[in-house]
Amino acid sequence: MDAPTTTSADSGSGGGGGWFTPRKAPPAGASTDQEAPSEGRRVTPIRPVGRPERISDDHAETVPAQSAAPVAEAARAPQYASAAGTPPQPGPHAAARPHAAQHGQGPSPAHPPHSAPPAQAPAAPRAETTPRPAPAPEASPDARLIRRTLEEVGPDADKVTSYFYALLFVRHPELRPLFPASMDTQRDRLLKALLTAAEHADNKNVLVPYLKNLGRGHRKYGTQPEHYPAVGECLIGALTRYATTTWDQETEAAWVRTYTTISQVMIDAAAADELRAPAWWYGEVVSHDLRTSDIAVVTVRPDQPYPFLAGQYTSLETPWWPRIWRHYSFASAPRSDGLLSFHVKAVPAGWVSNALVHRARPGDVIRLGPPSGSMTVDHSSDSGLLCLGGGTGIAPIKALVEDVAEHGQRRPVEVFYGARTDHDLYDIDTMLRLQQTHPWLAVRPIVDQQAHLQLPDAVREYGPWNEYDAYLSGPPGMIRNGVDALRDIGIPVDRIRHDSVEELVATGN
Repeated sequence: MDAPTTTSADSGSGGGGGWFTPRKAPPAGASTDQEAPSEGRRVTPIRPVGRPERISDDHAETVPAQSAAPVAEAARAPQYASAAGTPPQPGPHAAARPHAAQHGQGPSPAHPPHSAPPAQAPAAPRAETTPRPAPAPEASPDARLIRRTLEEVGPDADKVTSYFYALLFVRHPELRPLFPASMDTQRDRLLKALLTAAEHADNKNVLVPYLKNLGRGHRKYGTQPEHYPAVGECLIGALTRYATTTWDQETEAAWVRTYTTISQVMIDAAAADELRAPAWWYGEVVSHDLRTSDIAVVTVRPDQPYPFLAGQYTSLETPWWPRIWRHYSFASAPRSDGLLSFHVKAVPAGWVSNALVHRARPGDVIRLGPPSGSMTVDHSSDSGLLCLGGGTGIAPIKALVEDVAEHGQRRPVEVFYGARTDHDLYDIDTMLRLQQTHPWLAVRPIVDQQAHLQLPDAVREYGPWNEYDAYLSGPPGMIRNGVDALRDIGIPVDRIRHDSVEELVATGN
């Protein structure tokens, strides 16, 4: 990940940014997203301390409480990890994040618009590793006030979310085009991301890298620095409305300082990223391999070089669902031909996943966001790799195996491939071929209905794993159980990697 400290993390609360007003604009030539509104009234500065006018509950319910596409890409991880992300909470899971990638709902016409963003030198891929958190210091005064607010509004989370979006779209209708036409399934992600970030404002070693990644990812939505004050204003408005017993001027000032810091880190990260990478890439589908009735391997050719690391993931938008993005892991290590492959499982009500599995064909054009993820291999170490992949979570595991092979290492790699039935072992032939080629690789299929043993429990039957780094990708439940099992058998949490963004966002873990 990026360095755990940043000047913007400290400057935002010092008053330089004012009331949610960005301290500085990004460099000239700011990125443009074809779907961003071309015109619209400027966002007015946030109101000074004081309760904003209220919108009636009835009115709030009539305004679609849409998802936070623009300011909360925190929410989405690969399919198996069902994806959506918030900053990891300090503690056991702070250094290990669940793996991400797969559920989709996406984009614009099957052909790119006539005006694509100018080609830029792609950013070098980053391995997003989080340093082991130091013992949590005593909470700051602002953090205590923020947590007090969160405790009060927690039982009314749905109402707070609805009211937040009602305020945002009524007061700032020019921002509505940044959001999908319908995003009921993830409408609360923006607010959850903001609240979770605020809650962990004291833990900058975890929070700052997360916010930087979030700021970079939001470029593809067309998010601009001037949009942040509007979001902050409506966040304060929603909290004011429901934190009726704990809200006062001191609390509001704490939230303003915290949000100003959060937004400034994201703005600075987006501005820096703009100098070295496009906001998004076009990718032409070159092959579509339907492995089962609901799983497809989709391979695309990006329109310009796309740097990434094995084990990472990206976000995809399809031509059939504009402004709806879902995260999917890369199913291979970087290839010499530049092609990118993804394993996609169609899930109920999964707009993007169903489009990619059942509608996409060679020649269709999708869009790709920047790469993300911390589930990468440390090639300076000779530790073995213990890999747990469930369902389509085997995709990034396969990429890790290829990555180890390409580096010519002989470190042992143990892969546990979990599935409910034999039918779900859709990529077992590929994994077994890799095992035949590389003597240091062992692949163990674990089928629940045959062994009556779930994947995490099967891992306990083997070992010891003291000298191994662990990697997990799959459904959120599998990741949770897997992390618990690995910790129970003595693997330190700083040697467990996973990237389940959506799970992190939904649970705050």
